[in-house]
Amino acid sequence: MEHSVYGTILLVEDDLSLAGWVQEFLQQKGYQVLLEQRGDTVLPLLRRQHVDLILLDLMLPGMNGLDVCRQIRRDYQVPVLMLTAQGEEVDEVIGLGVGANDYLVKPVRPRILLARIQAALRQGADVKPKEQLSFGNLSICASSRRVLLGSEDINLTSAEFALLWYLASRAGQVCSRDQVFQALKGREHDGLDRRFDVMISVLRKKLGDDAKEPKRIKTVWGQGYLFSTEHWAS
Repeated sequence: MEHSVYGTILLVEDDLSLAGWVQEFLQQKGYQVLLEQRGDTVLPLLRRQHVDLILLDLMLPGMNGLDVCRQIRRDYQVPVLMLTAQGEEVDEVIGLGVGANDYLVKPVRPRILLARIQAALRQGADVKPKEQLSFGNLSICASSRRVLLGSEDINLTSAEFALLWYLASRAGQVCSRDQVFQALKGREHDGLDRRFDVMISVLRKKLGDDAKEPKRIKTVWGQGYLFSTEHWAS
């Protein structure tokens, strides 16, 4: 699969004629574009796939765009651009405070669409990433590369820390082996390399997880790894 130059965009739109040209246009501009046609399929996709921006239609089957946006904002900071049809209450959409970063009125002009996307991605890049993550009695500090489990310092190698930080910063999401390899090794998983599987086992041992029935760092069969926000002592 070809990798995007500028990022991955999730387009949530049930009008296939509109979705078709938007997808083609953005792909030509260097983005990878994923398409969903229903509102109720967005959250399941986000749990298994990283995206850099979401183009979200207001009127969707399964779940409307406002409710989808509310759900997104509970767990994700990804920029959301709302797509609204001519004549819909745009001010009401923004005023509801559901967390959309911006809105576009259909019919969408390609150059305007691209400019809004680029602006939203720049704003997202300006947000300072978290320096510290905490889950119950587990604390992970990026700047000092220190991991505390209760009052105990957990000694990790650089590679182990990088893997733990990657998974913990996406807590609650399933991260595929390809995503992990791409982020930490700069390439896709070849299907044979088991280094991260071994590293996961080591992390479980060091973090007091059950090797036979892990609850803190799970392997999701056929999908990847999941760092759970639960089962950490308070």
